[in-house]
Amino acid sequence: MDAGFRPIFLGSDWGGMVTALKVTKFGVRASAVLLTGTTWFALATAAQAQQAPAPAPAPVAQQPAPAVAAETRTIRSLRVEGTQRLEPETVLSYTRLRVGQTYTTESLDQAIRDVLASELLADVTIEGVESGDIVLRVRENPVINRVILEGNKRLKDDKIVKEIKLAPRQMFTRTAVRADVARIVELYRRQGRFAATVEPKMVSLDQNRVDIVFEVREGPKSKVRQINIIGNEQFSDGKLRGEMATKQARLTTIMSSNTSYDQDRLAYDQQKLRQFYLTEGYADFRVVSAVAELTPDKRDFIITYVVEEGPRYKFGPVKVDSNIRDFDDEALAKGLAMKEGDWYNAKLVEDTIDQLSETAGAFGYAFANVSPDFQRDREKLTMSINFNIAEARRTYVERIDITGNTQTQDKVIRREMRLAEGDAFNTFLVKRSQDRINSLGYFNEKFEIEQKEGSAPDRVILTANVEEKSTGELTLSAGFSSLERFIFQGSIRQRNFRGKGQDLRLSADYSSYSKSVELGFTEPYLFDQNVALGGTIFRRDYNSFNYLGTDRRTTYQQVSTGGQVVLGVPLTEYWTLSGRYSLTHDSVTLDESTFFTDGACDPLKAGRYLCEALGKRWTSSVGLSLIYDSLNSRLRPTRGQRLVLGTDFAGLGGDVKYLRGRFDADKYWNIGSGFIFSAGLEGGYIHSLEDAAAGVDPVRITDRFFLGEPQFRGFDIRGVGPRIQRIGFTGSVAGGNQALITNEDQIFDDAIGGRAYYLGKLELEIPLGAGAREMGIRPSIFFMAGANWGVREPNKTATFTQATDSAGNLLFNADGSPSLLPIQTPQSVNVGGENLPLYAVSLGDSVAPGALTTCSVGYATEYGGACSGTSINTRYNIQTDPFIENFLGNSPKPRLSVGIGVNWNSPFGPLRLDLAHAFLTQKGDDTKLFTFNVGTSF
Repeated sequence: MDAGFRPIFLGSDWGGMVTALKVTKFGVRASAVLLTGTTWFALATAAQAQQAPAPAPAPVAQQPAPAVAAETRTIRSLRVEGTQRLEPETVLSYTRLRVGQTYTTESLDQAIRDVLASELLADVTIEGVESGDIVLRVRENPVINRVILEGNKRLKDDKIVKEIKLAPRQMFTRTAVRADVARIVELYRRQGRFAATVEPKMVSLDQNRVDIVFEVREGPKSKVRQINIIGNEQFSDGKLRGEMATKQARLTTIMSSNTSYDQDRLAYDQQKLRQFYLTEGYADFRVVSAVAELTPDKRDFIITYVVEEGPRYKFGPVKVDSNIRDFDDEALAKGLAMKEGDWYNAKLVEDTIDQLSETAGAFGYAFANVSPDFQRDREKLTMSINFNIAEARRTYVERIDITGNTQTQDKVIRREMRLAEGDAFNTFLVKRSQDRINSLGYFNEKFEIEQKEGSAPDRVILTANVEEKSTGELTLSAGFSSLERFIFQGSIRQRNFRGKGQDLRLSADYSSYSKSVELGFTEPYLFDQNVALGGTIFRRDYNSFNYLGTDRRTTYQQVSTGGQVVLGVPLTEYWTLSGRYSLTHDSVTLDESTFFTDGACDPLKAGRYLCEALGKRWTSSVGLSLIYDSLNSRLRPTRGQRLVLGTDFAGLGGDVKYLRGRFDADKYWNIGSGFIFSAGLEGGYIHSLEDAAAGVDPVRITDRFFLGEPQFRGFDIRGVGPRIQRIGFTGSVAGGNQALITNEDQIFDDAIGGRAYYLGKLELEIPLGAGAREMGIRPSIFFMAGANWGVREPNKTATFTQATDSAGNLLFNADGSPSLLPIQTPQSVNVGGENLPLYAVSLGDSVAPGALTTCSVGYATEYGGACSGTSINTRYNIQTDPFIENFLGNSPKPRLSVGIGVNWNSPFGPLRLDLAHAFLTQKGDDTKLFTFNVGTSF
């Protein structure tokens, strides 16, 4: 036999002999299977066990066995040879052999079995049987050099290593390997991979060391192919499957993580079935059996439930029996949601217990015990209930303990508590305190205030065990938006600055649509008083634009620089009064090369309404807001409401005077099963305190309201509200083929905003499986309605003369529109502060044919210079082709849209996708079916 091979006796339960090959390089190792004939997915079949040869018994001695097995001898000496790490006494301690004792063949066989059972040794033989000088020649189990995992992709090494027991420098044992294989298989089963197999292998090394290799074949995830329900008569299989957490593997459930088999989920589904039937009045319902069968290919499970529905019950008399003297039993009973004759509903009973407990808590009874007493009448099929409220003492808050806050100061949490030490206990105030602490956004959302018994029966201890989360935000992102094209953003914010609850923020944004930089700070409790003070300084550059076809044309640029100071004072628990002062400098400009003529804004190029908006002005304004807020979270509310009523007055100095009012209301309902329904309504109106000429709106375009993407889904940016459409003509009067342009891509469309607007929204957030929730995917369906209106119709930019024939009759185009002549606008040039008329030199001139000059006769080398020559020049004009202007969209009639949207916290930043159809519009509105934003907040 080659010296690299050594036989290892593994015992009959290991399927026979295993040989390990000794190698010098692990990279080209030869390994032998430790578990011959099995992979630990399941036990070997009985047929396989019968086919495997039974292991030969260990030899008692190298010499032939004595002829008489029952012959007894005395042990003259006893020693152990072959140990390396073990003490000989340790080996002998596992046997009953002692010097001076008698022995037989059977007792020696038992000694071998006892020593091998210790799992410290790989092999044991006994010599000196005939002489009585007994020698136990042993070979120790090897020491593990390292444990190697191969083939595991779905479960990383760190997740497996912490579960298994084998580790380097430990003694190798067959039992430990077997146990670790079972543990690894169980880990995969928890993931739903029931086809996973683990094959352990051993590589022998020098110095009696081995490497243990677990070769993993993960296999596919075992899905639930079918859920069968037997015994249901009142409800369909589909209805009952819908109540379960486990879902059948279908195309419609491809995003769900509940299509894999889970034994714990199977038990949970039985509870869900029982809960469903109990809410429907079937008080005797039970699940007779629930069986999960693995298909032969180990890829799918078929689950079968056998149920017994039983009869349906109604509520009998419902009473309240209170031992608390402050309560009126009859009044409490009248306030219950359940009434005699209604179908029995176990969920309603649980809600009633909570309701009565909260009622008792609101009166200061923290530990009031409410227990329902059921009287079931199987003949009348009624369930009578008597709610017993045990006698309790009015309780007081002994102390408030706050734990887990390593960064946030205690006072930041305590000032949100609506109860103080020594106050009478009140469950409503405890719940409100919990909501306020959650709304801070500093802690995990599952935070709850625990109630514990105090040092006396009438004392309660409130414990706020918080778990802090990161409140610092550093964002550097780039994205693409259908609104702003390429976006670059950077921001840094600390919402809990220095652990004092202060908010410090700095942000900068850059896109082709806007640029901004902003620095802000808020102190929520000024001088530890319930008064908030905040300030912001900013610089915002905004480019308004329109489209001609796919060509995006910038119209005007607005640069705003300023700051704002805000002071907030709470009036009650839910009402807050906020005041603010703002000072802003606005500069509105147009591209002079595009829209200016002779150094001034040309209405024919820009439109009269844009020329009127140009200039620099200061806006000094004060404002007040009345805020009602009962939301359970400001970050992602699921219940509660928020109302903001605000007004601003501009005119404390500055150049702008107006009065503006706005309102914003939102309400959220948690309607169960993860569905969140919300309704929102906002609106505003601005009234100018300045006079304006006829045809000019006194409210400047930069102060008006605009409506569209992204707040009004289904419409383009500024797609709703008053607008001017400039429509040109094709052909010419001379050619007799002049006609209005009908291609919308060739029509200039400028939104000019409105004085008033409103926008309403109904939205339902739809829950997905745990996997989608972990990815931050939140789909919703929505319905929106809104309008923007209220400005004066602007003066026409130009009046074009209608063409006539030789007889003086007015001419009309084929589509019925008037045939219009172009306008010839004489041009001039400013020289030394004086506008001089421009002339075109005759093309027949020999000096400067076609050149522009300020000379009516002759030519000058520079504008305003001395004229020389005799050419008779013509006045230089720029021709403006005819167009008509339509004033559209100035209507309070609602625009309606409906659609679906998805919020996703993607690896590239927040992503918002919306598919919305505007099914009710007004003439001139710009609709948009699909919008998306990456790298911006939503």
